[in-house]
Amino acid sequence: MPCPVSHGTPATVVLDPYVTDLRAERETLYAAGPLTRVELPGGVTAWAVTHHAEARALLTDPRLVKDIAHWADYQEGRIPATWPLLSTIPPTPTNLLGTDGDEHRRLRLLTAKAFSARRVERLRPRVEEITAGLLDALEPRAGEPLDLKNEFAFKLPMNVIGELYGVPDAEHGLLRDLYVKFFSSVTGPEEFLETYATLEKYYDDLLAAKRAAPGDDLTTELLAVDDNGDSLSDLEVRGTLQVVVAAGHETTVNLLCNAVRALLAHPDRFASVRKGEVDWDAVVEEVLRFDPPTSNFLFRFATEDVEVGGATVGRGEALMVSYGAISRDRAEHGEEPHPDTFDPARTRGRHISFGYGPHVCPGAPLARMEARIALPMLFERFPDLRLAVPDGELGNHPSVVVNSLRELPVLLRP
Repeated sequence: MPCPVSHGTPATVVLDPYVTDLRAERETLYAAGPLTRVELPGGVTAWAVTHHAEARALLTDPRLVKDIAHWADYQEGRIPATWPLLSTIPPTPTNLLGTDGDEHRRLRLLTAKAFSARRVERLRPRVEEITAGLLDALEPRAGEPLDLKNEFAFKLPMNVIGELYGVPDAEHGLLRDLYVKFFSSVTGPEEFLETYATLEKYYDDLLAAKRAAPGDDLTTELLAVDDNGDSLSDLEVRGTLQVVVAAGHETTVNLLCNAVRALLAHPDRFASVRKGEVDWDAVVEEVLRFDPPTSNFLFRFATEDVEVGGATVGRGEALMVSYGAISRDRAEHGEEPHPDTFDPARTRGRHISFGYGPHVCPGAPLARMEARIALPMLFERFPDLRLAVPDGELGNHPSVVVNSLRELPVLLRP
């Protein structure tokens, strides 16, 4: 059922925490834009930017920052400490997700080399090898229903991250299991805190090991001093490693699942891909637009009044970036084919699902490469792959932030 409804005032859109009709919610947010008031779970309200041009302008406006110290509702006690979505907002500006201006540029410069095109490209053979190994492991179950999200889409980026970090192969499973618990929506508070503490110790031990025996990996590079004598603190290194997992891993899992779902739901479009009329690069970019891995990004905070789209984000107010609604913008993507349709042959418009401006996701090249390798290999191995349940029965995790399927039941060889 459609979830967006008016509440309080006609200008406010209530976001559905159970994600019962994401498609309708995106359209309602887009229609209410380019800037609209939204109500999040727990009755927390904020602004949402829902149109492409306005989003680009706001994402590059230095008056909008990520530091929660500028959020009046939080600082003045109107946001309870138990509000679940607080966990998505860095409490202190110690990593790329929570810094702005000179400090953000410093952190980004120190991490840029680790995410360079050269380093990502050097991972290509290993990503292909990991993908092939995961597909091999699926072979014995090819004739029975299985959850492609858990058995393939989740494991691939976690193994790649282990490779990137310089984690021994024997520890990939441990790291993956810890993050299963960390990301799980059913993990209780005590187990979550225990998992978080275990991860903190894991990273501390990893940093100590890399100092004692440096390697050719991301962790070693983050610990290094640059040519200007600058370096990241251990807290900043740990924060950066956590950001890579929280953003890069979850993003890639959702990208892979959403791509498989979109292709199977649009056999005519998929036929063009199979015939080579549309390449896989175009498929990946259209999936990122049509069904972005992140529905909404929380938050940016106004350090002074910011006027855009006929509305004003007041000083101390929060701004949510609604990537799902922005992807439906007719002014950017045209009326034909309609933005609410999946069409990898689309020639108009560019998505901003990885962000825009100085805060664009540094792990975007790695996520793209993984998807461009994994998707064709998956369908070459299992060309008759199909859903094991009707598409309408697929459900999302209850989240207004990530766009993540609970599971993706498939038959590899029906």
